[in-house]
Amino acid sequence: MCVITCFVHIRGVTTELSLTCKPNFSSIFHRVKPLTLLASSPVRFFLVRFLLLLVLSFACAWPTFATAAGHHGKKHATHHVRTTPFGPRAEMTQLATDIAQEQQLPVSWVRHQLSYARRVQGLEKMVMPPPTSSPKNWAAYQARFIEPRRIDAGVKFWQTHKEALERAQNTYGVPAELVVGVIGVETFYGQHMGNYKVLDVLTTLAIYFPPEHPRAQERQAFFKSELGYFLKMLHTQPKGQAPITGSYAGAMGWPQFMPSSWSRFAVDFDGDGRIDLLKSPVDAIGSVANYFKAFGWQTGMPTHYPVQFDETKLDKPTLLAPDILPSFSAASMRDKGVLLEAQAQQHKGNLALVELFNGTDAPSYVVGTENFYVVTRYNWSSYYALAVIELGEAVRTAMQISIRRDINSER
Repeated sequence: MCVITCFVHIRGVTTELSLTCKPNFSSIFHRVKPLTLLASSPVRFFLVRFLLLLVLSFACAWPTFATAAGHHGKKHATHHVRTTPFGPRAEMTQLATDIAQEQQLPVSWVRHQLSYARRVQGLEKMVMPPPTSSPKNWAAYQARFIEPRRIDAGVKFWQTHKEALERAQNTYGVPAELVVGVIGVETFYGQHMGNYKVLDVLTTLAIYFPPEHPRAQERQAFFKSELGYFLKMLHTQPKGQAPITGSYAGAMGWPQFMPSSWSRFAVDFDGDGRIDLLKSPVDAIGSVANYFKAFGWQTGMPTHYPVQFDETKLDKPTLLAPDILPSFSAASMRDKGVLLEAQAQQHKGNLALVELFNGTDAPSYVVGTENFYVVTRYNWSSYYALAVIELGEAVRTAMQISIRRDINSER
């Protein structure tokens, strides 16, 4: 941040004028406050006037550089990441040996890469599950993602990448609105992709995963595996690239793929000969669609249906026992007290009763199909899945309204 201050003396009162210029060139503002100072000489007065004109001229020219910030010039503050050196550790040596063997990489190269890693402070707390005293709240979760700013950004994203979204839908059978919903929830259409060095995050969690976590052994093994995939990816990248950044869990790029997902499902959808989920939204579009297709997306099948209950027959414990895994036919659900609309009654596959808590208020319910379950493979949460679906639908509706408005304005 650059701060330039000068003083203007008017009628016995000297005023301080401060001009603050932020590094992203996105805003310039003034702060004026009176100060009581000694009377200034005429020479000083004219010098101040000269300096003030110089400062204001500089300020007027400064905004011309604003576009240099590019797509990721964010309004949101960047979180400062505190790290410390790992130091010599036997675990690091063993980690390098294991990864080199699993990923068929030169062990000396893996050790060299891990020597750059630093321990991320406070990360262990961030990966712990929320306290059980914190009730889930679908209404609050929904309001966070299905809101005007995100919908407007989704419309612009869809308009900009209309061809790629249509091509992905034709290639993989995955609706454009679902891809738009995922990228909107994950990164606000590229605005929030994370500023943690992925090497630091994955190494920290591979070595220092909190043992008090209820699934500590499984999760630590997961992050160790992801670190291996990440190093395998680095080994194929050109040398001299800047460190890759992402979320506090190591997810990267527009779609927030973990390294293993990048390895398995990312595609070169823009045809430039390389896969780049960090800078290519078109690659991200194709990769998200390919991900869903790989997990069994069925073209044309709805994701969920609305639901009501016949309280006299309702067997909710049995219906909720499989969680979100589709396990009941439409007829079986009806026998257990679920009232389905006409389209849902004709559904051929299995269904699941999905319960969404609303804090202290009554829960919300939907009946999820096998496609709803596929969406939860991106993030194992019914709240996440429904937010993705509803955001995509909201953006699609806004797109249709925009198109109709444009047609009417041309008449």
